[in-house]
Parts: sequence; C-alpha cells; structure tokens
Amino acid sequence: MAHETPFSAWKRTTTCGALRATDAGKEVILNGWVHRKRDHGGIHFINLRDRYGITQVVVDEESPEEVRRLVEALKYEYCIAVKGVVRLRPETMRNPQMPTGDIEVLATGIRPLSASEILPFPIDDAIDAREELRLQYRYLDLRRPRMQRNLTLRHLVAWHAREYLVGKGFYEIETPTFIRSTPEGARDFLVPARLHPGRFYALPQSPQLFKQLLMVAGFDKYFQIARCYRDEDARGDRQPEFTQIDMEMSFVTQDDVLAETEGLMAHIFQKALGVDLSLPFPRLTYEEALDRYGTDKPDLRYGLELKDFTPHVDKGSFQAFRNVVAQGGVVKALVVEGGASFSRKEIEALEEVAKTYRAAGLAWMKVTEGGLEGGVGKFYQGTAPALITSLGARPGDLILLVGDAWKTACTALGAVRTAVARTRGLIPEGAFSFCWVVDFPMFEWNEEEQKWDPAHHMFTMPREEHLPLLEEDPGAVKAAAYDLVCNGYELASGSIRIHDPELQRRIFKVVGFSEEEAASRFGFLTTAFKYGPPPHGGIAPGLDRLVMIMAGEETIREVIAFPKTAAGLSPLDGSPAEVDPAQLEELHLRVVLPEED
Repeated sequence: MAHETPFSAWKRTTTCGALRATDAGKEVILNGWVHRKRDHGGIHFINLRDRYGITQVVVDEESPEEVRRLVEALKYEYCIAVKGVVRLRPETMRNPQMPTGDIEVLATGIRPLSASEILPFPIDDAIDAREELRLQYRYLDLRRPRMQRNLTLRHLVAWHAREYLVGKGFYEIETPTFIRSTPEGARDFLVPARLHPGRFYALPQSPQLFKQLLMVAGFDKYFQIARCYRDEDARGDRQPEFTQIDMEMSFVTQDDVLAETEGLMAHIFQKALGVDLSLPFPRLTYEEALDRYGTDKPDLRYGLELKDFTPHVDKGSFQAFRNVVAQGGVVKALVVEGGASFSRKEIEALEEVAKTYRAAGLAWMKVTEGGLEGGVGKFYQGTAPALITSLGARPGDLILLVGDAWKTACTALGAVRTAVARTRGLIPEGAFSFCWVVDFPMFEWNEEEQKWDPAHHMFTMPREEHLPLLEEDPGAVKAAAYDLVCNGYELASGSIRIHDPELQRRIFKVVGFSEEEAASRFGFLTTAFKYGPPPHGGIAPGLDRLVMIMAGEETIREVIAFPKTAAGLSPLDGSPAEVDPAQLEELHLRVVLPEED
C-alpha cells in the first residue's frame, strides 16, 4: 500500500490499552489490528487491538468522508493507524469489563498499514482449532488474548526471578551450549564439528558440571535462565528444548538451598500474580509422600490420603490380600467421601487406572449404616466397625483397595486418587500448594543391566550418616536430594553436591564407572576438584512448568512462544527437516535410514 504521507506522521502517540475517562478531548494516534468491526446503520465501530488492550474506534457522520469510505474496506486483522479525538461514551454504553470501556475514539483519519488474508482461525480465545494448525500459524495464535497473557506472565516470571536473585547477591553467568557429551539420564542432542571430522559437541541437558566449576572458581552464588536440551520420548509436559532457572550456591546446607528457593517462589508469585505464599513449605520424605499420596509429586490441594489396610487383612477372609501380605506386600486403602454413589462403570474405569500402573486389580466396598456392602465387603463384615473407624470412613463412603508390593500398591492407588479428584471436582481452581520431597534413594536398581544407577545424578551427596552403606547396601542409601512440588508437578529438582574427590570415586565405582571412563567423561570436573572445591549445592526450577502452573494451563506448549508438538515436530518451520547433501558432505556425515518393516 503506497502512501504519500510517511509513517512517522501516523506513528502511535499512545497504546490501545492506555486511554481513560481523564483523556477525553485529547487528539491521539493509535496503531493496531482490527479485532472486531460492526456497522450500525452507517455508524461503524472498530475494536482496535494491540498487546496493551483494546480501544473502541467510532466512525460516524462527524468523521471526514474519506474516513467513512476507508472504513468500509477494512477487514479483520488489517493493521491500521487511526487518528482521532478521545470522547466519553454515553453513560448507558460504557463497558465496565474493558479498562478502556469509558471512552471511545472518534476517527478523524485512518491509514491502512497492511492487509490480511482470510484467517485460518479467529483471533479469539473461544476457538476449537487443532493444536497442529495453531502451531503452524503460531504468530496468529500468539495474537489471542490468552496467549498474550501467558507470554506476558512468562516475561514477568523471568524478570522477577532475576530481580530476586540479583538482590540476594547472585551473579548471572552464562555457561556453554556446545559441550562434551556426558551421561545425564537422557540422550544428548549431538552437533557435528565441521572443523574436527568425526567429533561432536553435545547440547547441554543442564549446566550441571559448569555451574559446579563456577563454585570451584569462587563465584559462590550463581544463577542463569538456562536453555537445556534433552532427546527424550514425547510426553505432554516435555519439550526437546526447555528453560530452567538454574541456581548454585557454595558453603550451604540443604536447608539454605530450600529457604532461598522458597523466597524466590514467594517473590515471583507476589510480584507476578499478587499471590502471597505461606512459608515455609511443608516437607515430606520420599517414602512418606509415596505412602500417603502414592507419588513423589503429591498434589496437596485436596485430601484423599492413602491409608494402610494391611493390619485388617488377617481379620478378614479375602484370600488374594492374604497372599499379598504373606509374600511381603501391603494393602493400601483410599476412602472416597460420598463415593458409595459410584456406579459399577465408574469403579471399572478406576480399576483400569490402577492396572495401568501395574496393579493386579482394584478391590472395593461401600460403607453403609449396617456395615460393608458390595465388592469385597462380605469378606470383612465381621470386623466392619473397627475397620471403618480405623480408616475414618462413614456411611455413604467408598473404600478402594490395592494389594501389591509396597511401591506398586502406593503408585497405583495414587493414580486412582488423582483420577477421583478430577472426576469428583475436588481440585480447587486458582490454588497453589507447594511442598518439598526430600530423602530420595541415592541409587535405583537397573534390572536390565543388573547394576545400580544414580537416582538423581552421580554428583549428588549421600546423606552423611549413610556413607558407610555405600558399598555394602547401596539400596539403603538416601541422597541429600530434594524436589519442589506444586499442584502435583515436580517444579524443581536439586541436591547438595559431592566435593570430596575420594567420595566421588566411590560413587563412580558403585554405578559401574571405571576410573578410565570417569576420567574420560568427567575428567575436567574431577581435575578441578583437586584444587580446593567448596561444599556446594543447587536447584533448578523449570521456568516453562512454573509459568504453566501459574497460568492455569495443562501443557507447557501454551506458555512457550514457538513450541514443538508432543512428537517433537514444528508445524511452523517444518523442523526437523532433511538437509542439503552438500551440508552433510561438509560435515563428513552419511545418513543411513532404518529399514522399513
């Protein structure tokens, strides 16, 4: 669109969210997009939108003839400039739902800045477009108010994180994004080095080793809004690239790290949402979290705690539970208030949830005024009063039961707990419930490879009182590791680190790393630890997940500007994509595709 008057003459003097009743009579210039357009018998109303808000623009008989002609041609999402005079809306036409609802701008000039083709979906929160289509046209999706709010919130979270940490004496220091490939629990993304054929950089899964080196270097308080990369299988709350608020501190205990993180969360929530968090956050051991809630990521916004049914097993005649206990297992119970109204179909759906988590099944019985009925209730009628009292149940409740090995029983019934809370509407909206989970196992047994793997990472400090158990009973060793959980999501993970080279060698040995392999993979770190490393520890809250929880979204894709799909694809730019054979030749690479079945 060619125009004689330069754009500088049409450059905005205010934004579409700034004008109020006190601005009546002012001449202004607005720039934005046509969000809505209505024709009321020759009087045109335009809702003009930018990221600051919406202002109603009016074209009526007082507007110049050229303006009345131009407004006819405007369509949704045309980008335009408007000159006009701010005036108060009639009292009966004011809109208290809009910050600018007391005023409108009478247009004295309109200049189209660019046109828009027909949209693939409306720029509106009430759309049902497929996610793949939204991601293909993400630049349009991001114009929607909901997405603008989400990215504004993300900006505020990052800003207030920096504000808090810098105020606490932390330095923001960047670490490399081209590093040596080191095992950190997921596959690395590899980058071929053109100048060094046959060699590869890896993109960091986290800044773990480098932030520990910064502690050796004497920077006792480090943080970074860090980009991280993990080549993991697709999942709803994962992305191949993600962001974390990475922190490390020297000369600290576990309590110091937890207190600093609580302060950070309280600052972010107060500044970004105006929400005051209650400090300190409650703490649960790993075993306590599993035993009471069936998960190491417990959602504390609602009750439904698991109960131990094992003491009642030998007082009843249900043989399946007797067999479980005889083999060293347990029976866990979940009392659902008012759940006696559940239909058989609803109970069967919960049974499928339990089986998904490897439980053999889900037993049940209903509490009545006369005792226990339905399901396995007949096997426990003789002990019904004591059993009901022990579980804290009342007439009208439903008792759900899983018998299995302790962890399987807890995990399966924990999944049922979550399903019940969702279907019964027990999760309060807009609530935030934090807790710490501590004392994780140091090692996990790898059945496939018949060896011990680090449960966190191999630089995690064991609990000091468990050091004598390292070689003789690795499964009994607890780690000085901790997770921050909010609303059922793991929000941050961290640990106190090993700073003693001899202890680090012992850990390498337990997980099957030879001295040669350890030196090859981590030699730059272990060498640094020969030169007076300080005691240190850290944590890394996930920025994407934090913003997702604060925004009330169900997936991190809703709070990332340009995310991938759950399968790791980008409909926007078509990545990952094939590359020119000449590029592969420069890198001395050859692509060998898997054979089709």
